[in-house]
Amino acid sequence: MSPFPAAPRTAAVRGATSSAGGRQLYANREQSWLAFNRRVLEQARNPANPLLERVKFLAIVSSNLDEFFEIRVAGLMQQADSEAAIPSLDGLTPREQLRRIYREVHALVSDQYASWHKEIVPALAQQKIVFRLAGELSPAEASWVRNYFETQVFPVLTPLAVDQAHPFPLLGNKTLNVLISLDNPETAESENLMVLVPVPRSLPRIVQIDPGARTGPLRHIFLSEIIKLCAGAMFPGYSVRGAHAFRLTRNSDLYIDEEEAENLLKKIEEELRNLRRGAAVRLEIETGVDEQLFAALCRHVGLEPAHAFQLQGPLNFLRLFSLYDMIDRPDLKYPPFIPADCGALAIQPGIFAAIRERDIFLHHPYDAFTPVVEFIEAAARDPEVLAIKQTLYRTSGDSPIVRALSAASLAGKQVTALVEVMARFDEANNIKWARELEEAGVHVVYGLVGHKTHCKCCLVVRREGQELRRYVHLGTGNYNPRTARLYTDLSLLTVRADLTSEVAQLFNTLTGHGRTPEFKRLLVAPFNLHGRIQELIAAEAAHARAGRPARIMAKMNKLVDPATIDALYAASEAGVKIELIVRATCCLRAGVKGLSENIRLRNIVGRFLEHARIFHFENGGQPLVFCGSADWMPRNFFRRVETVFPIDDPELQRRITQEILASEWRDNEDARELQPDGSYAPVARAAGEPSFSAQQHFMATATARAAARAAAIAQATAPAPPPAPAAARP
Repeated sequence: MSPFPAAPRTAAVRGATSSAGGRQLYANREQSWLAFNRRVLEQARNPANPLLERVKFLAIVSSNLDEFFEIRVAGLMQQADSEAAIPSLDGLTPREQLRRIYREVHALVSDQYASWHKEIVPALAQQKIVFRLAGELSPAEASWVRNYFETQVFPVLTPLAVDQAHPFPLLGNKTLNVLISLDNPETAESENLMVLVPVPRSLPRIVQIDPGARTGPLRHIFLSEIIKLCAGAMFPGYSVRGAHAFRLTRNSDLYIDEEEAENLLKKIEEELRNLRRGAAVRLEIETGVDEQLFAALCRHVGLEPAHAFQLQGPLNFLRLFSLYDMIDRPDLKYPPFIPADCGALAIQPGIFAAIRERDIFLHHPYDAFTPVVEFIEAAARDPEVLAIKQTLYRTSGDSPIVRALSAASLAGKQVTALVEVMARFDEANNIKWARELEEAGVHVVYGLVGHKTHCKCCLVVRREGQELRRYVHLGTGNYNPRTARLYTDLSLLTVRADLTSEVAQLFNTLTGHGRTPEFKRLLVAPFNLHGRIQELIAAEAAHARAGRPARIMAKMNKLVDPATIDALYAASEAGVKIELIVRATCCLRAGVKGLSENIRLRNIVGRFLEHARIFHFENGGQPLVFCGSADWMPRNFFRRVETVFPIDDPELQRRITQEILASEWRDNEDARELQPDGSYAPVARAAGEPSFSAQQHFMATATARAAARAAAIAQATAPAPPPAPAAARP
């Protein structure tokens, strides 16, 4: 049995309309997410962005769609085939949602390909970066490509016939394949034989043609074009009628009954292997494929033709990430940004002394993630540190944090790591590091039954004189130094006893048992987070009715929980001014007369992925500010272990509300505002109002802070000038 309370059954599904007049209360979750992905596409189409950054945004659109189909669409397909299908918050059945999804995705993908062919490719060509199709190659280029195929590609390909003697093969999730139609030229009839060519992942998907050429543009060709051009070499005696690249997307969600899994780690490893055989949920194939072969392909993979996308090539824009790395053109990329070092740490005798002096607050990636890594590495080295307790949801492939924890354990410290092996799409990576930690003697806990451990916290116990003192890091993002350069997140390093004692209690609950732990300062899911958020929202409504200062500002990734949305509607009707920044999925409807007139909602899509969670309640003039790991979703409130922590320092509160949130609300460049009809529109600018990007502002202020700190440190550490000669003295 799980040591945690079960989610209330009423929390997951609520009615889609109010009891008065059938008014629509909630936006559709899937449509909201697709609207977010269209915002990413807008960045790819924005000529103000550097060209190769636009290429990356185009790739991110495809990456997002892959995950959307693997998880969300796959789940809806399963529900559609189930007798127990649950309607969405806005009252749609799974089949109705699927019809809307495919209609919207077809439009989105059409615009994505239009951007590639009509905007990106011509712009690249102007910069002497060109893409060739097989039919556009010059004789010299064709000769080079054929030689590349014969020496680098052909040896690792295995054509697979599909006929009565050869069953349809198992094709991997999101792998590149080429469908080839063959005829025997010596027979009068048209055989239209089907052959599949799976392409190993080891082969680069974008190839630079004749990279040794010293003059002319950089010429590139997609691997699928090479295989199509040279397909005849694989089938001597046959003529190639057609060749078309395609890929399948499969259901990639893990379905594990944790109550029955005696060894959770082993069970997850088995499921990861089974994902290769997940049901197909999407087929992408190049246009022009023979209708008979297309129908046969759909039948073999178990998909309706309506679930297929015929694309005007190239297949899978996700591969454009490699183009960004291949081309050394800094002028076509964002200018380099170096995160600011935390001056408070640089001038202290050590990181523990710096934390004792005052709480350290970091805004990543504008403030470097280095102090967080240094905190853990220093704890591993320090002979006075007795114990380290750490949660790991996602981390980098070559993690300095994992190395530090292993070193600490080998040095004799008690080290506990709670590794969430079911972190979606990072399961295999987390299993690898979990085993390495175990080999180093770390006590590894593999998640908890029925709940993902999503909180971000590290506890260090240090001997100082005759007492033991706890130090804590709490954050909104993962312990991943690589993504910390790309995601906006927040960190708090503190020694405050009221917080550190509750973090210690949280770890004891995670590693041991504790059904009803009491948290007075921390908001912890699944214990008190949901109830406390409802209380805080209701309190703002009461303040507004009493004429006291009342305001809610909140920033998160997703807003889905219907009970919380209802509470926000009620607060709006009571007169509370509510300003929300929600990056992606949002089921709340903002600015609707008689429902949410006092709610305004924006999102920001820019250079960095907005990932921080901040919650501010005016509280009648005594502001309460929280940061943490949780979005306002049922899964975060009831099916995950989350930690939301208070910010008590008035100076830090001002920085969060008057600098971070206020600047993001000022953004009129990367921000879009949710309209009552569910669409997003650019933020209106007043006459003469200059363009303002919050992310650009944060980079500029971080650079200025770093320069000021460097100057202060240089002045403090500069040697004293030598005494003046006696003759020069007055």
